[in-house]
Amino acid sequence: MLITISSFAQIGANHNKPQREEWLKDAGFGMFIHWNVDTQLGVVISHSLVGASPDYVERYISELPKTFYPKDWDPEKLVILAKNAGMKYIMFTTKHHAGFCMWDTKTTDFGVMNTPYKKDIVRQYVDACRKWGLAVGFYYSPEDFSFAYRNGMKAITRDDHWEKAKPFQAKYKQFVEAQCKELMTNYGPVDLFFIDSDVLREEVKATVWKYQPNCLVTRGVLETPEQYLPGETLTTAWESCMTMGTAWNYKPTNDHYKSGTELIDILIESRAKGGSYLLNIGPTQWGDLNEGQQGRLMEIGAWHFINQEAVHNVRPWIVRNEGDIWFTKQKDVNTVYAYLTNMPDWPRGERRTFLLKSVKTTPSTEVSVLGQTGSVVEYQPANDGKARFEQTPEGLKISVVRAQRIYNNHKWPNPIVVKLKNVEAAVEPAHFKTVNAEKTASGNLKLTADLTKMGSGKTYQVGFEYRPVQSSLNEEFNQKWTQTDVYPISKPGAQTLEIVANNINTYDEIEYRAILYQDGLKIDGNTQKISKLRLE
Repeated sequence: MLITISSFAQIGANHNKPQREEWLKDAGFGMFIHWNVDTQLGVVISHSLVGASPDYVERYISELPKTFYPKDWDPEKLVILAKNAGMKYIMFTTKHHAGFCMWDTKTTDFGVMNTPYKKDIVRQYVDACRKWGLAVGFYYSPEDFSFAYRNGMKAITRDDHWEKAKPFQAKYKQFVEAQCKELMTNYGPVDLFFIDSDVLREEVKATVWKYQPNCLVTRGVLETPEQYLPGETLTTAWESCMTMGTAWNYKPTNDHYKSGTELIDILIESRAKGGSYLLNIGPTQWGDLNEGQQGRLMEIGAWHFINQEAVHNVRPWIVRNEGDIWFTKQKDVNTVYAYLTNMPDWPRGERRTFLLKSVKTTPSTEVSVLGQTGSVVEYQPANDGKARFEQTPEGLKISVVRAQRIYNNHKWPNPIVVKLKNVEAAVEPAHFKTVNAEKTASGNLKLTADLTKMGSGKTYQVGFEYRPVQSSLNEEFNQKWTQTDVYPISKPGAQTLEIVANNINTYDEIEYRAILYQDGLKIDGNTQKISKLRLE
């Protein structure tokens, strides 16, 4: 089910060139780099200044720069890791909320040029991207804690930051516009720009497009969900940014990194829903990556090397998934990719069979597994590794073997991708959306699905799923859904169901979605949320 109007409201002016937004849809994968002067402490980036004592703020601004000396910073290493992982662009934090500038700025002394390092890190980053063919992106926060503090905001705040800055708002505006002009005029073409604040957002966009009209502004214009994926498939360009672990900055202790398989699964789901996945890494205070982050990028790189044609220049299929099988389609031809996820213990050489209900064959259909011919299964000469398929009344039956040897121990936990060439849609899915929930007088939760158009099926059942609201910051990201009972329907309109309060009163915040079974094919609806839900 495709949703053309998302639950995110578009923000202000949009002068992005349409072809630049199409480029983001094609690219589909980028690297986010969070790095700041407080990486030396291993604390949350910038936000430790909010509500901090004047003594803390003074030492942060005056003392931390004196020991910022990233002697192991080698931007080419990061760019090559990104390139090998299949990332087409990088978004680099030129300045986070704390106000520490990673470039040679004339607007403040709080920056890298007034540290022992004394080199323009943004310049080095830009040069490395251009050398290795990756698009250049700048993250920039117009909200600047050090500027605000130096101009009288002794109690740094975010909730009403701009209101508290009223005595110096005009000076603030000139300061931010001057910084943006430097970034837009000192480094040649800048491909993307990420604005991480509502403060002076429209002024920043105007400055960016004034000097670089071809620059694609993501946050500030497009939907950019943070630490989660949207529940629906969107036809407009969007970008989801997530941490590899539980912090944006490098966190030296008590961090939990997602596995390579989890990160690959997020990439697959992003692409199936039509978006771009911006995966964040955090260099250490010395400027390098620790083994945990580097190893995961390399694992993604191995998977991408095998399956790269299924990552880029693809668009959503008529359904985004059939259970653990996710789909995309090449944007210009009738080739569909089926990502076989959640099969970590698939032995090499073993044949498995799958039934696809949303795809049907044509006289010229071809089926293969990306990265392998199937003609050879190493050390198993009698094993037939060829992909097979059969169109049946129940659906397209595919039979494939994991033949390629990726790791020395013959184990490869990551998804296999099946290429389905010259195929067609087997069904026309019903159109429906999840409507806002209501609390009933009895304390139960009333959920509603609005079925606007029946599909090509003969039988339909509707129900709902719910779970705690998910965030990539949590160690248990992507928890399983709890499904309600489903019941048959025969015509469009509102379909409602009540969940008993006792089943969900342990959750402070839940997300929920309507689900529909069309001739047995499960179709997930868009996701809605209810905050601070306590239905005692």
